[in-house]
Amino acid sequence: MILAALAVVLLRNVFRVALSLVLCLLAVAGIYITLSADFLAAVQVLIYVGAISVVIILAIMLTRDVQWGSPSGRLRVPAFLVALLFLAVVGFAVIFTPWQLAGVAPLEPTTSALAIKLFGEGGFILAVEVAAVLLLAAILGAIVLVREK
Repeated sequence: MILAALAVVLLRNVFRVALSLVLCLLAVAGIYITLSADFLAAVQVLIYVGAISVVIILAIMLTRDVQWGSPSGRLRVPAFLVALLFLAVVGFAVIFTPWQLAGVAPLEPTTSALAIKLFGEGGFILAVEVAAVLLLAAILGAIVLVREK
């Protein structure tokens, strides 16, 4: 996960950065699985890896002349300072938060609640399918609008 995050920051090719971001988000889902948080891992894969990463990659593919990112690099120093400030705040929060630890791991998988809500009586699977069709229509419309004559 750390190598993928470093690749996101250090690579110059925007498409490879997006693929490294997908790998980093998958590694975060793996950490959730090792912590017995199956529901969070499923949400991580469905929302971040499945939806947001695809939108980012689609935006990169539909944008012309953005292959190498910002050529000027004039915001490197302010971005570095903001990143250091963010790292300090997160480090402070991690160190000084009283973490509560569970004594026993969950006995049953935590994804059953998600499955019941989607596929059970009065589930929301139809809404998920309609949203997927609408996103597909939006992607196809964007491709038709952007393509060359």
